[in-house]
Amino acid sequence: MATMHYGRGYVYSIQYHLVWCVKYRHDILHGEIDADVKALLRKIAVDNDILIIEMESDKDHIHLLIDCKPQHVIPSIVKAFKGVSARLLFKKHPELKQRLWGGHLWNPSYFVATDSEHTEEQIRSYIKSQKKK
Repeated sequence: MATMHYGRGYVYSIQYHLVWCVKYRHDILHGEIDADVKALLRKIAVDNDILIIEMESDKDHIHLLIDCKPQHVIPSIVKAFKGVSARLLFKKHPELKQRLWGGHLWNPSYFVATDSEHTEEQIRSYIKSQKKK
């Protein structure tokens, strides 16, 4: 069950499933590089007041389930995760630049979906039931 958070004058529970790929779908996320990427993403999350609920990679892409505040904007979150992790990973593993020419670690696109404990149909039904007869 998703955790409720309390702000000043509002209550929220916001989770996103994010996925993005390595540029050219190169198979680089294994061993030390995989561990370093995950450590960097955890630090970036902490620095940006984002909770990583779940994270896993599979050779050429990353999946994250995050919990964030209403003030967080998806493009900014993704930019922080991808931009900072790429810069720091290239610094620690300069050999990656030989495989990923052009200085880009991540593909510019990404996938995002909201996460909810309720299905869309359950939410629609609940909203429709609110009007008193």
